[in-house]
Amino acid sequence: MDQVRLAKVALSAATFAIDKPYDYLLPAELLETARPGMRVLVPFGAGNRRIEGIILAIADGPQSEKLKAVFSLLDEEPVLDGESIQLALWMRERYFCTVYDAARAMLPAGLYFSLQDRYRLVNQADKEGAYEAAGRSDYARRILDLVYSCGGAAELGQIRGAFGAKDPGPALKSLVDKGVLILETSASRGVGDKTEQVASLLMPPEEALALVAPKRKSAPLRYAVVELLSAVGQASSKEICYFTGASTATLRSLVRSGIVTQEKREVFRRVAVDSPEPAGPVVLNGEQEAAFRGLDALRTGGKSAAALLYGVTGSGKTQVYIRLIQACLADGGAAMVLVPEIALTPQLLHIFTSHFGEEVAVLHSSLRAGERYDEWKRVRAGRARVVIGTRSAVFAPVERLGLLILDEEQEYTYKSENVPRYHARDVAKFRCARSGALLVLGSATPSVESMYLAKSGVYHLFELKNRYNEQALPGVYIADMRQELRRGNGTSVSGLLRQELEANLAHGEQSILFINRRGASRMVTCGECGEVPTCPRCSVYLTYHSANGRLMCHYCGHSEKLPAACPQCGGALSFVGTGTQKVQEELEELFPGVEVMRMDTDTVSATQSHEKLLSRFERERVPILIGTQMVAKGLDFENVTLVGVIAADLSLYVDDYRAGERTFSLLTQVVGRAGRGEKQGRAVIQTYTPENDVITNAAAQDYDRFYDEEIGMRSLRGCPPFRDLFVLTASGAEESRVLRVCMKLRRTLEGWLAQPPYDALGIQLLGPAPASVAKVNNRYRYRLTLSGKNTKSLRALITALVVAAQNDKENRGVSVFADVNPLD
Repeated sequence: MDQVRLAKVALSAATFAIDKPYDYLLPAELLETARPGMRVLVPFGAGNRRIEGIILAIADGPQSEKLKAVFSLLDEEPVLDGESIQLALWMRERYFCTVYDAARAMLPAGLYFSLQDRYRLVNQADKEGAYEAAGRSDYARRILDLVYSCGGAAELGQIRGAFGAKDPGPALKSLVDKGVLILETSASRGVGDKTEQVASLLMPPEEALALVAPKRKSAPLRYAVVELLSAVGQASSKEICYFTGASTATLRSLVRSGIVTQEKREVFRRVAVDSPEPAGPVVLNGEQEAAFRGLDALRTGGKSAAALLYGVTGSGKTQVYIRLIQACLADGGAAMVLVPEIALTPQLLHIFTSHFGEEVAVLHSSLRAGERYDEWKRVRAGRARVVIGTRSAVFAPVERLGLLILDEEQEYTYKSENVPRYHARDVAKFRCARSGALLVLGSATPSVESMYLAKSGVYHLFELKNRYNEQALPGVYIADMRQELRRGNGTSVSGLLRQELEANLAHGEQSILFINRRGASRMVTCGECGEVPTCPRCSVYLTYHSANGRLMCHYCGHSEKLPAACPQCGGALSFVGTGTQKVQEELEELFPGVEVMRMDTDTVSATQSHEKLLSRFERERVPILIGTQMVAKGLDFENVTLVGVIAADLSLYVDDYRAGERTFSLLTQVVGRAGRGEKQGRAVIQTYTPENDVITNAAAQDYDRFYDEEIGMRSLRGCPPFRDLFVLTASGAEESRVLRVCMKLRRTLEGWLAQPPYDALGIQLLGPAPASVAKVNNRYRYRLTLSGKNTKSLRALITALVVAAQNDKENRGVSVFADVNPLD
């Protein structure tokens, strides 16, 4: 049988249940240009709908009449290299997503294509023949009416819009099969490459000046342009016009005279950064030097390694990072630094730019699409060898990766809640293993899993036990809010915190207050009948926002005006709980004339970015900053000497095995924002349960004692790191159907787990049970939880179950997906 060249393609339209490499014939005109990692346009399904795909591999295969051919290439060069394709295949098996979903997550939004289907008449002049081919089909004749009225071609969206709920698909297919219509698909990219006109001389400067000198008085601008180009060699047309006063017409006249040539050159859209003064050499203390030498020895050891850098807040982990990056760049490698929050990027970017200049690229979701796309291109071209960014930056196309750092590695924001549901730490491990690079996990409060692996010898452990400036850790005081209530203080600010704030104001020092809830009040309730306004689309209470006088849902975005009285009985409304807005109002009432800045997702916007808010806080020495998690980590202000935690219990008593770890980490991190300069810091933790071990350990900043208690609880409960939790979620608009699907999944699992080889896995099966928020945006969510070791066999079992559920026609209207160790 004849052999042909085949492209193995991952398709955008393939669901997880049918995801596999699909074989497509490579036509002769694409044989020389097609390569793995390029995106293509291919026909798919019975109607040969044109969809996007990505070539995973090219190989020889047998000729077959069933083979469909690739329509066209969408890229001139591969957008993914071999390592990235391998990573996409690994992510599919690990995170129960399609290969295309994984590949798409690696690319900046500026590279995404928008496909537009259009139906065009094959022979517009033969109108009578077209209607004859349509026969008695009312749908086909209506389609022809529309196409002719649109001038011979109509977009698929227009056709569907004209048909409403009715499906024009069969009639369209019939007209295509009869040769009346032809389907054309166009692809447009979200962001184009930015270019500029660049001018340069076509001859030696002496000759060019000699040609324009005789008419210097009558044409001074021509002479000025040639004189400038003689001095600088090449410049953008925009700059030439700015510096000489010439117009584009002057430049065109020089081009026509054969003296100057103009060509387009690609330019990169860059993030606006104040160019800092170049930093001096990094000076490490004894502890830092020992950690640096140990980590660098691992980096140059010839194979990949992972290490945990465990250092108290203010111990100078960033200086160790910088020395490691300097050593990596000196050896010809590249480095990546990931941070958990966008708010941390500006300060870190300023520090790293002062050390590495133009070598630094920044990648995070708050960048404009063009900026992110161009930063991605700079990294891929090797022009930026130090990448700083948030979770998705772990996919940056860095060549010769030698070092990958996850700062604040314990943060849950490194876990994606959308498809693909990956954890940046796991992806980082894969990349480092493939590249032979060093993975450094840095934290003052490492995750329980990472510390367990470090103590078990899987990771190398390095410790920084003291602050860099030898300054003592902040003194921490606990305010019992139960006593405050007994004294008649019903506000969010305890007497102790008020005293400390007054002392800071008197000394001209700044304070940061933390509460992990935005808005004014957690909920509104009627004092007469107990009615509480709830979201019509979600099973949650609405949060009151005093800034706009509205009740808002923080899950789906629903918003409604606060009623003047209870809609049910007309009773007076009461406000329960506290958020950032309410604390701000109380502080402004306590300290009239004192500015209180608020930083949460309601105040941060495109014009009021994290960077602008934090820069103003530092520059203008705003006395008090109140905020959510944005103010809890990574900030370094020498004039901040007081930190207050308004409600330490908010994240402690929730239905999550990580509640204690999250609370301890948050409290320790936010306390560490105080006293980072020469002045001694203090912190006040407000709580209704001051005897709780997590609170007392955080107040003492005793991570080791917290870890010893927490690891014992994890072992008893069968939670990570001892066992992993795989969660199967069924979601749909009808609660009864969702629950029925979940019960069916459980029965199927019980049958499979009773048979070899799954009976030997020791799996514990829990549920079905509603999710922590059972209904979000009018969709109910029920879950099954499997507890066991994260092995290939268990992942294969869950994959088979998800595929079976998605292929079961009785489950229509209910989506089923899987996740490992989810956040909620």
